[in-house]
Amino acid sequence: METKLRTTNPPEKGPNLVRWDPEDPTFWEQQGKRIAQRNLWISIPNLLCAFAIWLMWGIITVQMLNLGFPFTPAELFTLTAISGLAGATLRIPASFMIRIAGGRNTIFLTSAMLIIPALGAGIALQSKETPLWAFQLLAFLSGVGGGNFACSMSNISTFFPKRQQGLALGLNAGLGNFGVTTMQILIPAVMTVGLFSFIGASEPMTLLKDSGTLIGKIPAGTETWIQNAGFIWVAILIPLVIAAWFGMNNLLPITPEPGHPLAAFGRIAGLYLISFFTAGVGLYLYLPAPTGLGLLNPWLAMLLIMVATLGIMRMVPGKIGENSKRQFAIFKDKHTWSMSILYILTFGSFIGFSMALPLSITVIFGFSFQEVDGVMQRVANPNAPSALTYAWMGPFVGALIRPVGGWISDKVGGSIVTQIIAGVMVAASAAVGYIMLLAYNSPTPEKYFMAFILLFILIFAATGIGNGSTFRTIGVIYDREKAGPVLGWTSAVAAYGSFVAPMVIGEQIRGGTPEKAMYGFAIFYALCMVLNWWFYLRRDAYVKNP
Repeated sequence: METKLRTTNPPEKGPNLVRWDPEDPTFWEQQGKRIAQRNLWISIPNLLCAFAIWLMWGIITVQMLNLGFPFTPAELFTLTAISGLAGATLRIPASFMIRIAGGRNTIFLTSAMLIIPALGAGIALQSKETPLWAFQLLAFLSGVGGGNFACSMSNISTFFPKRQQGLALGLNAGLGNFGVTTMQILIPAVMTVGLFSFIGASEPMTLLKDSGTLIGKIPAGTETWIQNAGFIWVAILIPLVIAAWFGMNNLLPITPEPGHPLAAFGRIAGLYLISFFTAGVGLYLYLPAPTGLGLLNPWLAMLLIMVATLGIMRMVPGKIGENSKRQFAIFKDKHTWSMSILYILTFGSFIGFSMALPLSITVIFGFSFQEVDGVMQRVANPNAPSALTYAWMGPFVGALIRPVGGWISDKVGGSIVTQIIAGVMVAASAAVGYIMLLAYNSPTPEKYFMAFILLFILIFAATGIGNGSTFRTIGVIYDREKAGPVLGWTSAVAAYGSFVAPMVIGEQIRGGTPEKAMYGFAIFYALCMVLNWWFYLRRDAYVKNP
């Protein structure tokens, strides 16, 4: 039965909308379209900033290395890994937030929370004496940006009629993903000027190694304001969170009892605290001393974090626990697990390499293998390409080409497209590994850089197309009721790629064998091809697709 419109709170006024029926053409054209589009266009820049702050440590660590912060490359790789793991874990409960707290309340608070790691990074980066644990804590808090994707997508899907959800979600996700590229271009640019002198944050540092921006190299000896990498997002976020508070809405048919905003904020914070707790304990058990205990390998730590997060959520009383128990039904379906692995192939690789590529460029090509006092060792390379000039290219191509993957998959079938891009990723990853081997042990590594970056752009393009093809396959396998929870779960699992890629590449660089990381990824992608063929392409496949 249709909910009657209350004159005290009509759909077009106030934050809580009593009636919402986008499938009614009259309602949609007269009122719904305007409201939905307003919420969408406020959501997009907030999600863009969430991606940017989640992944900003991939760029910040490059400049920390250029400025001579007293940390090893392996220690700096932990910052990107920590942020990635926290963001992936926070995605697990984030999909529940809209239904228990309301869209406006959720987007406002989760966007406002991003100000904490952004402001903290700006303050911490003003001194090379800031301890590593402080940066690790800020990277951990940056994980809020990773979690925001799940609640943002869940929110926007409720505003639009089914016939327009594909476009709306594509705009929200696609333009939100451009937060990676925006961050990789904007941060290097703002570090070249003292933007925030009015708050006493204008003291520069001097580059010890060459750096760069989109337009070219910045030589050693130049002054830079690395703190702007954090402060710039505070300046951008403040008007965006104000817009979310005054311009977005809670839909009462979706969230019947959002309650007072402070009560809603408490429910959101409670869900995030579960994930912060499990991720924090897991990281403490995984990270080596002095930061942690070093008792677990990273794979076991990741598995235990996921299981613990789901288990605690299931035990929470009330709506959260009830929803969690219903969602557990998807874990009995073998396709949930196969599609989780295939989405790691695509989105997991995209987000993981986005995190790891900038620092990988700096470490592999920023040093050359030379003889010093009769001993062969790696020394600073004066001809090194700047990661800050090139790292944005791959994520830009991957995000830009994402809609093409969906379009092609609609024409020829999702699993066939997935199979082809997996094959491309096998070959390209193995080739990148060989290039890494040559460059890491070369007196002139820069001569291998063009092949390296072009192969990575190819990998990013394949992941972008694969994002669309895996979504299409999920739509074929599941009905509408199950597709939502499966998409939420697979996106959370795949986001752990942002932890795995920096961790694996960092460990292999520490051991002097960076090529082994890419060879390992190539083997994983080959196994994905076998899995995809067995489940969806062979003659007697479980679900023939196409």
